[in-house]
Amino acid sequence: MNIPLPDSSELPELTVNPSLQQMPVPWKHLLTLLTFAKKQDMDRIEPGNELVLIWSDPANKNLRFETAMPDHLLALKMAAERTRPEEAARQTGKSIAQLDALLWDAVRKGILLAPGSYLRRSANFLSATGAQLPAAEVFTVQCYLTPTVHPYQEQGDAPPLPEEFPSLRAISLIQELRHFCWNRFVRPQLAFCGDNLLSHPDFFELYQLSADHGLMTAIQSNATDRETIKRLMEIQRPDYYQVNLEGEEAYNDQIRGAGNFRRTIDFLELLTELGVPNMVQLTLTRDNLDQVIPLAKTLEGITGGLTFNRLTLSETGSRFILPTRDTYRDFLQQYLAAVQTHPVLVVQDNLLNILCEEQGKPLSGGCTGYGCGAAFNTIAILPDGTVHACRKLSSPIGNILTQSLEDVYNSEAAARYRDGSTACNGCKLKPVCGGCLAVTASFGHDPLTSKDPYCFRI
Repeated sequence: MNIPLPDSSELPELTVNPSLQQMPVPWKHLLTLLTFAKKQDMDRIEPGNELVLIWSDPANKNLRFETAMPDHLLALKMAAERTRPEEAARQTGKSIAQLDALLWDAVRKGILLAPGSYLRRSANFLSATGAQLPAAEVFTVQCYLTPTVHPYQEQGDAPPLPEEFPSLRAISLIQELRHFCWNRFVRPQLAFCGDNLLSHPDFFELYQLSADHGLMTAIQSNATDRETIKRLMEIQRPDYYQVNLEGEEAYNDQIRGAGNFRRTIDFLELLTELGVPNMVQLTLTRDNLDQVIPLAKTLEGITGGLTFNRLTLSETGSRFILPTRDTYRDFLQQYLAAVQTHPVLVVQDNLLNILCEEQGKPLSGGCTGYGCGAAFNTIAILPDGTVHACRKLSSPIGNILTQSLEDVYNSEAAARYRDGSTACNGCKLKPVCGGCLAVTASFGHDPLTSKDPYCFRI
């Protein structure tokens, strides 16, 4: 079993572990002898043909044994014959999602070997930082099936809302997203977004189709009722359900309307009761800066995470403003310290990594796990089909109603956003930071050549 295993970077496709051996044995449940078997397990050993798989685990090089199950054999057959899940689904009657699951399970166990993710930073990005960044494992599309009105936007100056995203295009997008990610060996995630999203007439059909195609799913919307969430869970548990709060109760209700805070808290408790992972996002301004940590205390045990985005100053103007840079740095120091006692707080803002570096703490993945993930491991699609590198920033890179996902992602505009701001070139924190392009742009600066005005790294 001393067969050398190839590195994932050397693999062009899913491959059967070359160390794998299939051993027929004349006894059933014989593998219990290789464990700390109890007497009742020993009693299960009986005459009968059984196939045992033996292989070297690529994770730790240990020898592993397991009784061959039908799913194992199907995964091996698919890899050996280079059969894609779509074709295997037609042959076996299993869903694409079921076949994806058994393939990923075989990879997790080491029976199959998978190539490394092809979703990697460009040579320009890596040469600018002098660091090798791990490739992304998940690609997320935020699809706004319905429009969203942000409470911080001045409604009198707001542009007309676009129509709902076309359901027929959503169907083909689901299929495209799967192919896009399969060809890059990353997991596809579709985040459904928009106000009153679950009331969309085709939402549940689209959610079911996403689940059937093996997509990870997420929801970014507002509260709904128990029966609607139970219906959602019958199809597939989302990776998370995200709602918004803007601070403590009085302030939040001033922004989002009377009773919103209590309704949102009740909804979070419902999600937790029904086993739906959930989180809260807050838009940070000068006025609610001092409410974030008190809000975290309120949310302990109610939700899985509280995170924030700095306010992006609207092109149409806003009555809200951001704090000064010094005030913001002080806030980040308090926030990072509070994480130790309030685990509901999520370390996500890119600039927190400056403090982590100063304090000798491990760096976080930043905004998307890979610093600024704009047009890298995430994109946003608005109801009119416009694709943006980042939802918080006017950053059009194409239109999904007239272009394919591949064409949009491979566009020059998308590549430029992926490389981030040239002002950050040479900074060793760029792989996990890069500042916030949206905040930079909202101050009237070119986000692709200017530094985040809140960056305080010396």
